[in-house]
Amino acid sequence: MSQKDIGNKLPIYKLKAGKEVEDYYDEWTKKNKYDKDMVDWAYSGPQETVALFKKYNSIKNIRILDAGCGTGLVGIELKNNGFTNIDGADFSQKMINLVPANVYENLFKIDLNQKVKINDECYDGITCVGTFTYGHVNPPVLDEMVRICKKKSYICFTINLGIYEEYGFDKKIKELEDKKFWKIIEFFKSDYIASKNVNAWLVIAQVI
Repeated sequence: MSQKDIGNKLPIYKLKAGKEVEDYYDEWTKKNKYDKDMVDWAYSGPQETVALFKKYNSIKNIRILDAGCGTGLVGIELKNNGFTNIDGADFSQKMINLVPANVYENLFKIDLNQKVKINDECYDGITCVGTFTYGHVNPPVLDEMVRICKKKSYICFTINLGIYEEYGFDKKIKELEDKKFWKIIEFFKSDYIASKNVNAWLVIAQVI
């Protein structure tokens, strides 16, 4: 599905990058419209991703980064599944402002298209849902995710089907495998936003 076609289903996908996307999300937060839309659309990305992450992480107090946390939907799902030590990061401060209290230990603004200002091997796992899509975050951040994760930890993320090859996620994922930086454990099609005919690849990789 082309960016134009999918943009007719979800206008956010018509945007290109940077400030334009941030402004759209800031507007989307008014009267809590973003969260209401996610409910109306039966957005299943957070539930599917956390179910897969939980499958490989039985220890509940591991330190997790929810990258591109938005209003905290994934963080809430992690909490509901017993995880207790979660940081959240997003590029829209107005989205961050809508995160409920007591979901994240630390919450900060971040641009995932820039070098991440986080030390090496800080986290025991990463979730990243809804971030790898049209006009949002590009493949080089996967290098940064590997860098900030401890060895043997898991990175669990979604990639919009439409950008997987177009943006080069296929090549970056293979490159990280070929260089033995990580191993792909599961890779399958997620329902994601099936009500809008928008699907994503759901991936979990283990850092080597």
